[in-house]
Amino acid sequence: MKRVAILISGGGSNMLRLVEDMTGDHPARPVLVASNDPAAGGLDKAAAKGIATAAVDHREFPRDRAGFEAALLKPLLAAEPDIICLAGFMRILTPGFVTRFSGRMLNIHPSLLPKYQGLDTHARALAAGDAEAGATVHEVTPELDSGPILGQVRVPVLPGDTPQALAARVLEQEHRLYPAVLRRFAAGNRTPLIL
Repeated sequence: MKRVAILISGGGSNMLRLVEDMTGDHPARPVLVASNDPAAGGLDKAAAKGIATAAVDHREFPRDRAGFEAALLKPLLAAEPDIICLAGFMRILTPGFVTRFSGRMLNIHPSLLPKYQGLDTHARALAAGDAEAGATVHEVTPELDSGPILGQVRVPVLPGDTPQALAARVLEQEHRLYPAVLRRFAAGNRTPLIL
C-alpha cells in the first residue's frame, strides 16, 4: 500500500477527491495533508476525515525558500510518503526539493500542457481564442509545469466564457482526472490517461 502526502494551499477540493478515492481496492492511502497556509480550509476537511495535517506558513520565511522547504520537509519526511501530490499548492518548489522526490511527485495543472505553464491559464486560453481548455496531471520536475504528462482531460470553450466560468468547468474535470491518474500511478502505471 503506497503512502500519499498531499500539499495544498486553499480549500482542497482536489485533495478531497483524491482522499475519497483512496479506499477499497485503491493501491494507496493518504497519510498527510500539509499546507503553506495555516488558514487553508482543506486542512480542516482533511482532519475531519482523520488524516494527519501540518502547516508551515511560508510568510514566516520571506525570501527564504530553502528555509520554508526545510520546515516543510519535517512533517513530510515524518509521514514517510511514497508519493506526494500537489493539489492547488501555490508555491514554486526549488530544484533541490523536487529532486529529492524525483519520480514520486505529481501535480495537477489547469491547462493542456505544454500550453500555458504558470498562472492565469484560463484567461490566457480565452485571449488566444482556443476552442478547448482542460487540465493536465504531470510528474513534477525542476522545470515548472514541464514534467512527463500522466493524464489530460479536455473541456470545450463556450461562447461568452469568462475565466471564472471556464475555471469552474475545468475544475469539475480535474476532480475526475486526478484520482484516476493517482490510482494508476500508485499501481505502477505511468502510461498517459486521456479522459
